[in-house]
Amino acid sequence: MDPADPHAPAEARPENLTGRSGYDQLFLGVPVPLPVVTLPGVETVLLPYTHFTVVFRPDRRMAAATAVAIDGARLLEDVPRDDSWRMDPRLPDDEQTGPHVYAHNDLDRGHLVRRLDPVWGERAEAVRANADTFHFTNAAPQAAQFNQGRQLWQGLENYLLDHAARFDRKLTVFTGPVLHDSDPPYRGVQVPLRFWKVTAFLQEGRLASTAYVLDQSPDLTRDADRALAGAGAGEPPPLGAFRTYQVPVSDIAEVASLDLGPLPAADRMPPARDPEARWRRLESHDDIALDA
Repeated sequence: MDPADPHAPAEARPENLTGRSGYDQLFLGVPVPLPVVTLPGVETVLLPYTHFTVVFRPDRRMAAATAVAIDGARLLEDVPRDDSWRMDPRLPDDEQTGPHVYAHNDLDRGHLVRRLDPVWGERAEAVRANADTFHFTNAAPQAAQFNQGRQLWQGLENYLLDHAARFDRKLTVFTGPVLHDSDPPYRGVQVPLRFWKVTAFLQEGRLASTAYVLDQSPDLTRDADRALAGAGAGEPPPLGAFRTYQVPVSDIAEVASLDLGPLPAADRMPPARDPEARWRRLESHDDIALDA
């Protein structure tokens, strides 16, 4: 029985999230715990799905972080897209960034956990995971234009899975928006201007990690700066072209106010002697550093 089938039993339908086990912190064989928000007074809610968990911030109406376990050897790439976005019934609707934010504009519902990442295992399990990624709790507003920077970003997991294939072809990926107080407002939410990603895998039996930032900040000319300040109920804020960087894992912990456990110490990016080279702009996957 297909869980996406409206005639499936209630317990199998995607809107019924009973029994979801979420992200497995021992998936790699060594502990890689969920990110923890370190901002004083900020509360989060853990939302488990199939093979992934969302660390959700109701005060911002979107995720602070997501965590997914990817078994590259068991991915089922023939599972069709669901494309039926839904609210998570475990949270009040007014604590989620719902469909009205994306209506009649050029904002994309940007998957945080990529659709195919948790789609592995037995077919029913994979179909359920596919549907689970289409919850608004797993989305954040992104610019709709598609360019090389965004292609790099969306291909990172595939590139790193290929790298991990020399070992055990398993990967855990943490992703989220950089939620900053200065993010421009739009239709009752603040639109994040940066997104981050931290990957973890085993390399020669030891934990390894890498980190990346996707920047959709506008070019802050005087006009763009004024538009950012005035964004609200009308047009969405101006968003710039996607720029992708490899950055130190410790920088993600700092800018996103997260405790990333053992991952900063496992970073594979070599220390930058030149402070200006600390964030490495990626033009292709060949620019990624995986050997510290």
